Amino acid sequence: MLEWLKKSSKQRWSWLVLFLTTFLLELAALYFQYGLDLEPCIQCVYIRAAVAGIMLAALLALIAPASSLVRWLALLGWLASSVYGFIAAQRLVDIEQLIADGGFYSCQLFAEFPSWLPLDQWLPAVFDPTGPCGEIDWSFAGASMAAWMQWIFIAYGLVAILVLLSQWVRINPNPYHG
Repeated sequence: MLEWLKKSSKQRWSWLVLFLTTFLLELAALYFQYGLDLEPCIQCVYIRAAVAGIMLAALLALIAPASSLVRWLALLGWLASSVYGFIAAQRLVDIEQLIADGGFYSCQLFAEFPSWLPLDQWLPAVFDPTGPCGEIDWSFAGASMAAWMQWIFIAYGLVAILVLLSQWVRINPNPYHG
């Protein structure tokens, strides 16, 4: 399996699949925001940024998937974004639970992106938080959007770890190797 993952990571189609899944998640977020009028909170915006990070990592790898340096940078960006996204989703789940238990929480009004990457200023339609934290406006199969995003980031992270591990495997050039 690891040999197959390494071979796949050197081909554009695998990175295109990763890009398309993240692109669809971003489109879904925009549909929830503009189609269903569900305003994103600050943690939602950070979750979107993490998905965009995975998307950018996939774009980087699409440039030259056969290059070890490019592939490693893309894999590390993918994994880092997955971890960051999971942490943001976990924070939001904790806030939702606090509010469900009768507690109170007030989230920040403005996103705190680094000065060299002010996503909320560059793309306010996507990265500007306009809603309160902790309201569960949407759920599916008993889980909130934040809970679903936790599982999605776990899946992205596990696949990223497997692909990272596969980079250490030597590919046998023998086509009859089973």
